[in-house]
Amino acid sequence: MTQPQQGDRDQLAFQQYRTLLFSVAYRILGSAADAEDAVQDAWFKWSAADRSQVADPKAYLTRIVSNLAMERLRSTRHQRETYVGPWLPEPILTGPDTADDVATADSVSMALLVVLETLSPLERAVFVLKEVFAFSHVEIAEAVERSEAAVRQAAHRAREHVRARRPRFTADRARQRDVTERFFAAAAGGDINTLMELVSPDVTLWTDGGGKVRQALKPVVGMETVARWFAALGTAPYQGIEPGQMRAEITWINGGPGVVFRGPDRVVATLTFDFDAEGRISTIHNVANPDKLHAVADGTRHELS
Repeated sequence: MTQPQQGDRDQLAFQQYRTLLFSVAYRILGSAADAEDAVQDAWFKWSAADRSQVADPKAYLTRIVSNLAMERLRSTRHQRETYVGPWLPEPILTGPDTADDVATADSVSMALLVVLETLSPLERAVFVLKEVFAFSHVEIAEAVERSEAAVRQAAHRAREHVRARRPRFTADRARQRDVTERFFAAAAGGDINTLMELVSPDVTLWTDGGGKVRQALKPVVGMETVARWFAALGTAPYQGIEPGQMRAEITWINGGPGVVFRGPDRVVATLTFDFDAEGRISTIHNVANPDKLHAVADGTRHELS
């Protein structure tokens, strides 16, 4: 039997951890495109490295992709600070398995990614590696090239920051799916009363058009205002597309039930939802910037465990 060549063994070792590398990079960056670029750059560095000195490929590759992601995050901060309207993460399609794993689904939810956006690159990377992937402080210190004490401080700051801004409720996936389906049906039928029943009194709608398509530049707040916004979807053109030409489907996005809107030739927008303790919709994230819809448009479902 022919033995695998060194290049083949290197490829196999990298592919073994590719899902992990994307999962880390996406949570740090909030962008599927940037995460894919970070993973590709990690492959180049892995290919050029002296792997005879690598005792633990998983730790080595995690260190590479974490630092690449932090570097990329620092370089894109100015773009996000000058972004037109609210900046939301790039949505990705996930599978039912992700939704069934409550911790994994929460860690990749749009709501949490929005909170992580307010952390420093170091805090964000440390939070992801510690809280999501259960790396030890020692392992994280090696990965992000900081002292263990600095990592512990960053982990504490990040955890407290997230806890203050991201209340967590017991996730009932069946209830979330049911509410999403009822909300979708009510919006399609222009049923304002049902829409108002399904959302919390202070529900907030965030819309991200990035200046590429017309969207609200400030959050839309309040039960009645948000209900009227969605009740109009079934009767008015959206981004130049008549209601009769628009198709919509409920699917799994970022670990939870969401909606994908499609026109005749493109994905137009996605909706994802956050829920309060009573199971009502508390936050809606509407991504319509076409630059952020490629990962949904290509139909790839990402494993993020």
